[in-house]
Amino acid sequence: MKSVFKSGLLALASLALPAVASAHPAVGDAAGFSHGFAHPMSGLDHVLAMVMVGVVAFQLGGRAIALLPVTFVLMMASGGALGVAGVALPYVETGIALSVVVLGIMVAINVRAPLAAALAMAGLFAVFHGHAHGAEMPEDAAGAAYAAGFMMATGLLHGAGLALGYVIGRAGERQAVFVTRAAGGVASLSGLGILAGLI
Repeated sequence: MKSVFKSGLLALASLALPAVASAHPAVGDAAGFSHGFAHPMSGLDHVLAMVMVGVVAFQLGGRAIALLPVTFVLMMASGGALGVAGVALPYVETGIALSVVVLGIMVAINVRAPLAAALAMAGLFAVFHGHAHGAEMPEDAAGAAYAAGFMMATGLLHGAGLALGYVIGRAGERQAVFVTRAAGGVASLSGLGILAGLI
């Protein structure tokens, strides 16, 4: 049990390293990439949602392990393009907070959704996350480099979620259920706190 918690904490701690590594000043394309890479790491809502996508993908197994994260990244890029273009999208912050709540619940109760439904849900939430990334792009950042940065950071966060799911899965059945419920519950409660403006 302790080893599961330690492994989980190490996986979560490793999420902070890329943000620290990219905190150096840069210009031009580098500034675009570093800003884009740092943005998903800078908000609890983004980090939790993207890690939960990885855990859900692991729980669903099979083709979902690849398709769920890839769908999220591609649809997030579409949402990012809308944000950069200045296209208004209603309820972006609400959508982001709800993504944390819903994904956390899915992890906590180990929802076995059909793949098509899981992909549609991930795609919808990804548009909200992407729009936020695009709309908050610094004016002096290079657009393509910025997009590459936030897509790469998102992929790494999904990978951390997959790794966390694997670590949890390696524990005994009882411990795995407890840790999964705890992780999903914490994410959902955090999402509710974000939704209520308390976090």
